[in-house]
Amino acid sequence: MATETDIDAVLRAADRVRGPSHLEFPDGFDHRRAVARVQALTERLRADFGRTCVLDTGVQDASFHATVVVPAEATAAGEQITIRLSNHGDLAVVAAEQPGCYVDLDEAEEAGALASADRRTVETAVASLGYVLIPEPALHRPYDGVTSLGAYTGPHGEPTWWIRFFDYL
Repeated sequence: MATETDIDAVLRAADRVRGPSHLEFPDGFDHRRAVARVQALTERLRADFGRTCVLDTGVQDASFHATVVVPAEATAAGEQITIRLSNHGDLAVVAAEQPGCYVDLDEAEEAGALASADRRTVETAVASLGYVLIPEPALHRPYDGVTSLGAYTGPHGEPTWWIRFFDYL
């Protein structure tokens, strides 16, 4: 299990990679490769859960390129599982129901919204395709990175690492 220091180092390394649209994606971001990988993840989850998963790759003006949803009827807890994939550093977030519904996956398990077996299945599938799992709480810290995002204050307050890597810009 990665430590908070390890996660912070991963986020900061991804933050420093320059790009043509530095906030949206880094230099070298290969959209076709990203879509092929997320399609492979979706197929793997379909096989693991025995149900078709919803794949959204129609994302624009964002720091992520796809969201995959394991439908509620395929899970032991009867709640959907959502995976969001960043344009930066092959970062991924897994959430019960939707991102932000629970502090983290441990809380979702304790609340009965996520079965531990389903959690392991999703985390194993995500990691097997080379994605780096980032726990949601690490992303809700104030953004203090190197991009211009740090100067932005929007209607929802100060920017966070979530906005930097997993949200619309």
